[in-house]
Amino acid sequence: MIDRTFGQGFGSVYREGQLTLGLNFPIEAYVSPVPNMLDQITLARRAEEGGFAALWSRDVPLLDPSFGDAGQMYDPWVWLGYVAAQTAQIALGTGAIILPLRRPVDLAKAAASVDQLSAGRLIMGVASGDRPVEYSAYQAPFDSRDEAFRETLEFIRRTTHRPEHWDNQDAVRSRQVQLLPKAHAGDIPLFVTGNSRQSLDWIAANADGWLMYPRPIEQQRQVLSSWQSAVQAAGHGWKPFSQSLYIDLTADPNTQPNPIHLGYRLGRKALLAHLAQLRDIGVNHVSLNLRFSSRPVAEVLDELCEFVVPKR
Repeated sequence: MIDRTFGQGFGSVYREGQLTLGLNFPIEAYVSPVPNMLDQITLARRAEEGGFAALWSRDVPLLDPSFGDAGQMYDPWVWLGYVAAQTAQIALGTGAIILPLRRPVDLAKAAASVDQLSAGRLIMGVASGDRPVEYSAYQAPFDSRDEAFRETLEFIRRTTHRPEHWDNQDAVRSRQVQLLPKAHAGDIPLFVTGNSRQSLDWIAANADGWLMYPRPIEQQRQVLSSWQSAVQAAGHGWKPFSQSLYIDLTADPNTQPNPIHLGYRLGRKALLAHLAQLRDIGVNHVSLNLRFSSRPVAEVLDELCEFVVPKR
């Protein structure tokens, strides 16, 4: 794999031995599968001002009643372009684009466009998808999605790469078909989500990082140990590891953790302790999801910005 150079988004979120925090869109509490999507830009700007490192958007093409969640509802590329225009520095992540559903050239064009328009803030999480109804709607083969995933990832990597001495006129004179624009800084960081029907060795060798789901500390420690071993075996010194975490942050900072779906109901002191444990086992970024918040989300966000983000 060629040497890869990433933009400011990757550099602001990922540093070896450190942990940063992000937020998942929609930044709101909701019970219905369809969020309201109110005040999202105001909340995104507050997160940026408060020191959050990234904002993450999901790829949910269809509302599947059996799945029950529409994500941020809007197309992730349209949404990220909208968010990019109204924020300044915070990284913009996809968690995650379903590669086999769409034409590789369209995905590469959209990703490079967002990366250029945001001055290199894109972190592209990718996945194979696991809902047959989406594949049926897209008329895409479900059973071969593992192969399509690998091929599309490589296509995006190859066609969005910006050579060190890239020159638009040289590209025109070459008379070769080119995908434009290219990545802002050199390359778009591509993070595999979960296993995406790939082996860990393949992910370690081909991904720029790994997006994983939350687990109890000891289980996540084992996952990280396997990841770090696979990365080293692939000839790399370090590649970052991210995970999501749903939280219901209570008004009492001393509330001890109680499990909820993919996370905890807890006070900020317990949250800080949990984040410290994640950092110590090698997690580099945690994306918080506030869907199950029992308090006003703006109030929770203010508390996170004041007491958690500066101390994580």
